[in-house]
Amino acid sequence: MKGTLAIAFIAILCLSMFSALALKVNAQQSSGNWSMFRADPSHDGVGTGNPVLTPTLLWKYTTGGNVESSPAVVNGVVYVGSDDGNVYALDAATGDKLWSYPTGGGASSPAVVNGVVYVGSGNANVYALNATNGIQLWNYTTHTGYGDSGITSSPAVVGGVVYIGAADLNVYALNATNGDKLWSYFAGSSTLGVLSSPAVINGVVYVGSDDGNVYALDAATGDKLWNYTTGASIQKSSPAVVNGVVYVGSDDGNVYALDAATGDKLWSYPTGGKVETSPAVENGVVYIGSVDNYVFGLNATNGDKLWSYPTGGDVFSSPAIVSNVVYVGSWDGNVYAFNATNGDKLWNYTVNNTPGHFIYSSPAAVNGVIYIGSDDHNVYALGTSPASSPLLSSSNIVFIIAGVIAVVIIIAALVFLVFQKRLKTKNQQTTLQNSASVFSIQLSQG
Repeated sequence: MKGTLAIAFIAILCLSMFSALALKVNAQQSSGNWSMFRADPSHDGVGTGNPVLTPTLLWKYTTGGNVESSPAVVNGVVYVGSDDGNVYALDAATGDKLWSYPTGGGASSPAVVNGVVYVGSGNANVYALNATNGIQLWNYTTHTGYGDSGITSSPAVVGGVVYIGAADLNVYALNATNGDKLWSYFAGSSTLGVLSSPAVINGVVYVGSDDGNVYALDAATGDKLWNYTTGASIQKSSPAVVNGVVYVGSDDGNVYALDAATGDKLWSYPTGGKVETSPAVENGVVYIGSVDNYVFGLNATNGDKLWSYPTGGDVFSSPAIVSNVVYVGSWDGNVYAFNATNGDKLWNYTVNNTPGHFIYSSPAAVNGVIYIGSDDHNVYALGTSPASSPLLSSSNIVFIIAGVIAVVIIIAALVFLVFQKRLKTKNQQTTLQNSASVFSIQLSQG
């Protein structure tokens, strides 16, 4: 009985250790998320996982329209909008469609927070959808009749609030639970409205506007803290806020660095064309593209050019960086990878070489895979190994070894128990035989 209890205890202990390790491995595999445009509310554009050094097409999914939306990737699901009027949820490992939701217009880049997908639409609505099944939870309608009335600004979700710009010239703060408007800020007179996507950090909303200004707004009240006027409109360039500095591009061809507290200009760098991409910032370097076909690496402190690389087309895609590799799309139909230190091209992958089809979408870099959309209607997943994680990945090897060790311990314990039982039975038989012999001797002597 005691041996059986001991074996049961050992088995439970091993299985518990095995389960704990499994949970840890699974957590590590799913910890890499790209939850909104530019990865997080600060818009630093920094991803997770190993770099993709040799690109392989893992899968592609064909929608019914141009994919200018940039993917969000959360818990193994890719969320992306298409100009066919749908938001899609795709399995990150296989590209299989999990669900789609018709928004009634093209969709901005989604944000996925706490099991909810938030997205702007070409029909002037902001939608909240259940991330598991795509069921609508709420929608908020901005004013229509301004410009094209669509929402191309991508939401930032922080502290239970959705921050987003709209074609009606306003920046909105909406209750993330029910869509109620908390405040709105009128961001000046312009033609296209607020196409830029807000960055939110330390209780401040930073956003560009078509009126040429960068605005800093109190995240709780919407009150303006400061604004900085560039030399032209700020359309699709969205601020990145890193280490107390706001980095943003303008249609005047400049990249700006502004003091996040005051709005004072720290430096500007002139490119050869409009800057409608959003910067990625890491390790003291700003990575950004321009309509002059170039991708730049700029010193984040003083704006000095560290390197530049000419792609074959205008760059509207915003860079992502992972493990010292910069990824970006170009209007020449290629996704590029550059050494972040010196700008050397590591590779380019042609997703679309059809004239008139471009890459507006910005890459999301998660767990060693690059996800990006294209104007050829497709969403692409590029990596060096299957997105589903190969059997012999490092994490799975640890998982397998732990399982084998647990099984060996359990088998050894069982063998030991069987041996103990046999030994006990043999001893009992020997004792009985000895007792019988003694009894027989006693009878013979009596």
